[in-house]
This record gives sequence, structure tokens and C-alpha cells, in this order.
Amino acid sequence: MQLSGSLLKCLGLLSLAAGALATGERSEELKGKCTLKASGGDDAPQFLKAVQSCSEVIIPKATTLNIATRLNMTGLSDKHIRVKGTIRFSPDIPYWSSNGFPFAFQTQITFWILGGENIILDGGGTIDGAGQPWYDAFALNKTLARPIMLTIFEAKNVLVEDIKMIDSPEWFHFLSNGQNVTYNKLNISAVNAAGTEAKNTDGWDIYRSSDGELLRVMPIVFSRSLPVVIKNSVINNGDDCVSLKPSRIIRVLGRIFLNFHRCHECPRLEFEVQRKPVLAYLWGNPLILIRRTLADQFRSLGQYPGIFDYIENVVATDVVMSNAQNGARIKAFAGPNVGSGIVRNITFAHFTESLVDNPVVVDQCYMTNATACAAFPSNVIIEDVWFNNISGTGSGSLVASIGCSPGNRCSDINVNNFTLSAAPGHGSAVYQCQNTNLTGNAVELFPTCTVT
Repeated sequence: MQLSGSLLKCLGLLSLAAGALATGERSEELKGKCTLKASGGDDAPQFLKAVQSCSEVIIPKATTLNIATRLNMTGLSDKHIRVKGTIRFSPDIPYWSSNGFPFAFQTQITFWILGGENIILDGGGTIDGAGQPWYDAFALNKTLARPIMLTIFEAKNVLVEDIKMIDSPEWFHFLSNGQNVTYNKLNISAVNAAGTEAKNTDGWDIYRSSDGELLRVMPIVFSRSLPVVIKNSVINNGDDCVSLKPSRIIRVLGRIFLNFHRCHECPRLEFEVQRKPVLAYLWGNPLILIRRTLADQFRSLGQYPGIFDYIENVVATDVVMSNAQNGARIKAFAGPNVGSGIVRNITFAHFTESLVDNPVVVDQCYMTNATACAAFPSNVIIEDVWFNNISGTGSGSLVASIGCSPGNRCSDINVNNFTLSAAPGHGSAVYQCQNTNLTGNAVELFPTCTVT
């Protein structure tokens, strides 16, 4: 796998050691351990040197490291970083916008790159992105480059655990070219004091990570490989909770709880994937996802001419959500001058939804009116999709909409054990279906599918 040339060039110009590790008042070394103290200035150089020189680096409680210059911690091996205190990135917008590590993928930059093998980042402390000045600046300049808080790049066997992360200017986590990476017991929050959403503050964006062998036991796919795991975490942000870019094996483990505050443009739990197959699980121990609003979304399936997108082998199960825009949802572009792809072997199971605008959605004419969709059906084929054990209430009367493009672009859509009702005062629940033949024991809830 190859990463963007701009990032590789950037990394080639950097040194892992940015200045000598201070001793005495700044740190003390003992048997491979470095305990850091705040310097009163930029603590990035001593932090970098400590991670290079010591097997274990400790940031004690009541200690705040001020990070005013970028952190390149790639090529590490057998390192343990214990954040018991606080790492705070300086809100120097001119510096970071010009000097954050660049990724060509979606033109991102980042404060901090962590890579190598056998790395632990934990400790019960806080990483603070000082996002409020960025939120204010972005409101005035929509082209402002904002840094990701933590990027894990070309890494294997990594654990990020028991950390509070607050106010990232952009995404909280970007994982690129990683294997066997686990995020556990993270508390993530990005709240804009101005009262508007903290835009693009995704919890996790995962790209080109964890290839492996798949074992299929219908309708669930299991992995024999080194997955990416997200579990037992809390997130309150202004955008996607987990956004899957081209990747191979992703597991989002947990009983999922989502509560969304009502807003102008409310959020949705979605997987956004392009070009490579993804295996995603949501099940097991508690993963709590709390979001306020959904801001701009990145690429969607079939959006770009000449690009073949696909997502397959996804299982999302044990999800509890309330006050959201969309529940279990698949969407693909139609119309002229769009791309193509396939969505296959997708299971949504055991969703409990409360006051969700669109509890169940398939939209194969996304951003396309009916006339254009009939003339130019979607080139993204959707097949082998399961909606099982979906219960709860909508925010209005519409509770399920399975809308496919004309021309047999959807097949094998299965609906089972639906107990959805309209919101109080909105009459009976409405189920809609278009241009497909449904199967399953909940088919009787849907009228005869209309044909366009």
C-alpha cells in the first residue's frame, strides 16, 4: 500500500529527535523511564526526545505539556506513553495551518504522527486540541486547514486507551496503513462555545488499514486477521462518530448508545467507504456515541466519475440511538456524470431507535430528483442487505424507506422483525418501497413497491 507522496516527502525531511532531552528540572530518567515536567515553553522537543530515548514516557498528573511545534513519532518500537496529566496543543493557527504534517487524502493536516510497532498510549489523562479558536476561525474562513489531533501511520500492534480527548480542531483520530490497532475507553468531546456545531470533528477516520482473510458464516463475516477495534468509548462531537475510508477489516465493538440533541442539521451514524472492501462489526461491550450535529460529509458512494467504490461485509449490531436524523442507512449517488460501485453483504441488526427522523433508509437516488434518477439510474449496485430486529419510534410518521433506482439496481433486500411506530401525534407508521422486491417477515408492513 502506498500513502500520498506529499506525506512521504514530508516525513523524509523530518528528524525524530527535535532537540536534546532536558534533564534536571525537565525530566528524570530511571531504568528506561522518562518522567517529563513542563518547561514553561514549547515542550515538543523534550517530548520527542524522551519518546526516542526511553521505553516508557510518563507525563504525571497535574503536569501540562505545551506542544507548540509538530510531533513526528514514527518508526517507534516497544514504546509506552503514559499521559496521566495533560498534553495541550497551542492554538497558534498561523503556525499549524502552515506546518501541520500534510496528507493528500482529503487535504488533511495533523498535529501528531505516531507510527511503528508495539506502542501503547494510555494513562487516564487528557489530550487537549484547544479547538475553540479554530472553530471561531473556521466560521469565517471555510478553507482554513485545521489539524487532526492524532494520526497513527504505518503502525502495527497499537493500543490507545483510557484517554480523555477534547476539542480537536478537525478529526480526533486518523488511522492510515495500520494493523492490529485498538482504541479503548476513550472519552471524546468537541463542543463549540459559540453554540454552533464543531464541524468535521469526526471521532475516527480509518484509511487503508488491516488487510486479512475473511471467513463468512451467513449472514455474518468473521476475520482471521489483525483488525482495527474501537470499543468502550464515549463521543460527543459535531460530525461522524466513525468514518470508514478505503480499508479492509474494521470492528466497532460495543453496545452502541447514541443521543443527539435536536439541531438544524442533525447527525447520522454512517459508514462512508470508497474503493476498497470493509468489514465492520458493531457489537459486544458498551460503546457510547453522543453527537450534536452533522456538518459537511466527505465522499459518498458513486459520487465521482471514473471512481469505482465498494463497501461489503459490514455488520452493525446492538445500536441504541435517539434524536438522530438517520438510523440504519445506505446511500448512493445517481444522475449523469457520477461514479460506480457495489454495496454487498451488509447487516444492520438489533437497532433500538427513539425519535429518529429516518430509522431505516436505502437511498439509491441520493442528491438526485426522480426524473434524473429514472433517466440516469445509480451505477452503485446494492445487494444482500439485511435489516433485522429494528424497533423504536420515528420523529414523524415515516419509519422506513427503501428507495432504489430503476433497472434492478437493488436485489436481495431483507427486512425482518420490525417494530417501529410513528411519533406520538403522527398517526400510523409509514413504510415506503420503490424499485425492488423485499424479502423477510416484515415485508407485509411495506406496500407494493412502486416502479419508476
